Amino acid sequence: MREKAGVVFSIAEENAPVPGCTVSKEIAQTDDGYISYFSLAAGTDISAEIFPYHKLIFISSGNVEVYAADGKIWQLGHMDSLITPTGMPVGMRSAEDTVYAEISIRRPETMNKAVKAGEIFQLRELVPYQQGKIVNMDVLSNSKMKFVIMSFDAGTGLAEHAAPGEALIFALEGEGTIGYEGTEHTIRAGENFHFAKGGAHFVKAQKRFKMALLLTLE
Repeated sequence: MREKAGVVFSIAEENAPVPGCTVSKEIAQTDDGYISYFSLAAGTDISAEIFPYHKLIFISSGNVEVYAADGKIWQLGHMDSLITPTGMPVGMRSAEDTVYAEISIRRPETMNKAVKAGEIFQLRELVPYQQGKIVNMDVLSNSKMKFVIMSFDAGTGLAEHAAPGEALIFALEGEGTIGYEGTEHTIRAGENFHFAKGGAHFVKAQKRFKMALLLTLE
């Protein structure tokens, strides 16, 4: 994964749009898909194209209009998500600076039935809080990639462990503590964190906290 490990950062701040341009940055690729960041400057667009697979879009900052050849338009704002339809041209355009992450979904059977192509949703709304518990939902899962949403009730957490692959965290709601290689970091909604493969880490929630975890496996 082409991302720095062990520090709190912001995808939106690290990938500020270039005036008059669209910019893409692939950060990971596996046999089952890719993960990229896109930066759209105000007034720019990505032409409608047909893809044989779905794409999960997650807006880090700004607002974007996703449009399809049949006239359908989706308006996505901060932290909104959309799984794009297949079999028709789909494009992106923005009236303001926008940054988003994109995950390709090569096999639709890997998607959780709680999410459907063509419907706008917020990742943080997919899982509830439960008293004294951690709630997990696999949104996408295949042999090379897993995208998980997690809610932590106040006082809960994950004991220190190491992942079998690289991981990227999207803080969705509240505030949590990430321990990584002996150092603790506070992470808040809208911020991100990258674990290198085998990096020892833990997660604690003094208050309620939700996050998404994108894990890539070699």
